[in-house]
Amino acid sequence: MFLVVKKWLSTCYKKIGASALDNDILTWHITRPHIERDRQIYRLIINAWQNEHTRLKYTDLPEELCTHKNRTAFLDRFKVVARDLPVCHTITAHLSKDGHYFIHPDFYQARSISVREAARIQSFPDNYFFEGSRTAAFTQIGNAVPPLMAMGIADAIRKILS
Repeated sequence: MFLVVKKWLSTCYKKIGASALDNDILTWHITRPHIERDRQIYRLIINAWQNEHTRLKYTDLPEELCTHKNRTAFLDRFKVVARDLPVCHTITAHLSKDGHYFIHPDFYQARSISVREAARIQSFPDNYFFEGSRTAAFTQIGNAVPPLMAMGIADAIRKILS
């Protein structure tokens, strides 16, 4: 699967003038630290997604892992980034607050995605550098118009104006 994704990303990066997957230096591929309770939740969420293609709700978790009193809102607060689908759910600036909605699909890693992984999902080339802290980088990615989308919008406007 990774080779298919890598080939697709290479094609996309070439469209925007960057073949960044060939670079030796990869910046911002550092994840935030996670407490063990979150890692346990991530493993349950990943397992349910990979084995049953089911997205667990907060109320489906064992009681000892549920620390929030609100059991009626934001029940989908934990979500795995699906490795077997061609697209990811929308990256938002909230990723700067926590990564629960963007859990890496590898059961053994049990973590949220890194800044670089979020940037790749949004079609930023690997040589694109984000200024500031990790929080600022996640905010920039979540608030950005993805480069490939911007290119598509610009092409459509160009065609209308020609």
